[in-house]
Amino acid sequence: MSANLEARLGAALDRDDAIALLRGAIGCDSITGNEANMVSYLVGQMRSRGVDDIETADFLPGRPNVWGERRGTGGGPRLQFVGHTDTVHVDGWQEHWAGDARENPFGAPILEGEIWGRGAGDLKAGICTSLAALSLLDRAGIRLKGDVAYAFVGDEESGQPGTGVSAGIKHHLARIEAGSVARPDFCIYVEPTRLAVYPAQMGFFIADISITGKSAYFGVPELGHDALKASHAVMAALWAHSDAISARAEHPLVGKGFLLITTLAGGGFIAVPEACTLSLIRKLLPGESLDAAAVELEAVIRAAVADPAITIEIAFPAGRDHALGGSATETDPAHPAVQLLSDTVAEAMAGRGGIEGAPFWSESPFFANRLGVPTVYCAPGDIRNCHTFEERVSVEEYLAGVVAFASFIARYCGVEDPL
Repeated sequence: MSANLEARLGAALDRDDAIALLRGAIGCDSITGNEANMVSYLVGQMRSRGVDDIETADFLPGRPNVWGERRGTGGGPRLQFVGHTDTVHVDGWQEHWAGDARENPFGAPILEGEIWGRGAGDLKAGICTSLAALSLLDRAGIRLKGDVAYAFVGDEESGQPGTGVSAGIKHHLARIEAGSVARPDFCIYVEPTRLAVYPAQMGFFIADISITGKSAYFGVPELGHDALKASHAVMAALWAHSDAISARAEHPLVGKGFLLITTLAGGGFIAVPEACTLSLIRKLLPGESLDAAAVELEAVIRAAVADPAITIEIAFPAGRDHALGGSATETDPAHPAVQLLSDTVAEAMAGRGGIEGAPFWSESPFFANRLGVPTVYCAPGDIRNCHTFEERVSVEEYLAGVVAFASFIARYCGVEDPL
């Protein structure tokens, strides 16, 4: 089946159509909060590519999700593609590329075999790969037994004030749990992986730490309680704690846990500093508890400050699938669908399809942990250039992804006619 299938798909691939699809998606300004622009584009593309039962609904006023499915003839499993429609901001992009073909962040120029623009990798290439794969199956005359579902949601990125709390996927998961949208058997979240397959990802929380003492004139420091001095004791304890976390365990795909202090602010004007603030991010491995890690962190921080007059407050502002942050996930790398996806990608592009761990957090826990659906990340694009002025995706990698996804869909969902 594999060789015949690959030959049929390769012969049927419409490169121009697939590239136009992605360039049109990049052309939609869908910075977090403006998801409606991308959703409007996707509705038209999904309809023209034969996706059935297309629906949209606002997860917040004026901010819609879109979903739909291609129903198979019956007797096969249900595959779900998921991706976020929003991108990070474009502040400074135009100035950085002034006078260059890349000046417009939504222009999607093709330069030296790469498509440039905000959202090219994160993650419009993934969305378009999954839709172009369906069109490729149609051109190759392949009818599916199982269903292929699509859900494109907003509010994944966290760069804009008051946004980035996964409001879109929470809204969609509620529909699945209520039974109005069918539960999938396997899920591919189309974050950029350079066409590797990521069955595991890190978890995280962000902690904002406020340290408050008492100010005093510099000539009589004994009358004050130095928050800056306390913050240095806290930082030393946190760095030691990070070393201890890293020494505990190493996950074969995700690596070691740690924490990183990201900001320090405070000081006094010719006086004992009264207040300081710290922020940090903690990386967790699959199997680690967010609640237990937060309790441990608080104990480390409070034990570091000897002065009882110093007060400490700790907040966790980045709740996602958990009130404190985002959970780690792990789907068994030996799961048959994971292995099949790895194989189909490797067949489509030499050197790709390896099984690795995600060096980021995204929304797979909503499916993997909350619904218990085996979930991976896989798509064209390189996370290392996303969120930067260098964001782009290789045309050949993208087209290989289209063939790989089409092959996987056929082999996973089953086909009606012999190949």
